[in-house]
Amino acid sequence: MTYTSPKLLSFEEFIAQYGDNTRYELIDGQLRDMEPTGPHEAVAGSIAGRIYVEIFSSNFNWLIPKTCLIKPPAAEATSLRPDVIVLDKAKLSQEPLWQKEPIICNGSTIKLVAEVVSTNWQDDYARKVEEYAFLNIPEYWIIDFRGLGGLQFIGNPKQPTFTLCQLVNGAYQQQQYRLGDTIYSEILPNLQLKLDDIMHI
Repeated sequence: MTYTSPKLLSFEEFIAQYGDNTRYELIDGQLRDMEPTGPHEAVAGSIAGRIYVEIFSSNFNWLIPKTCLIKPPAAEATSLRPDVIVLDKAKLSQEPLWQKEPIICNGSTIKLVAEVVSTNWQDDYARKVEEYAFLNIPEYWIIDFRGLGGLQFIGNPKQPTFTLCQLVNGAYQQQQYRLGDTIYSEILPNLQLKLDDIMHI
């Protein structure tokens, strides 16, 4: 859903007015209400928890911040707020804004992003696929636990779908998983995960 603001916002205006409000992100100067429901937040929390267990057990030098914005360098008035983001701790020293704000500018700092689909599913399946690939983020997970995405993205009939996008030569190759399928992540190879495990409807 697009919030109709009287004028387009710059990145700086967005940070000043909405930087601390986790409901909103900015796409091409337009304020987006992410419409987080209880079930949406529960799924996001469950995903973050399962990833964190893997980070801990594998001894990866990664972290999952509570809130975080991504400022794509090529997009002036865009600030993305993924539901879950995994950062490489070793790269944070190269982030120009991190010490003052939870904002990431360099795609190389990001290991993985996950979006839990809500009614503004077009952003998750189209715009963010492009943005995250351009940032060279190795994996992007789209968790569509209510089967909201368009037929061209999740097929017909619509059903709960987990789309794992893996970066290959600068573009995402997408693998879809349905209920009952075991999900395979290249950057978290020991992860034991099924869409059924994180459904909180």
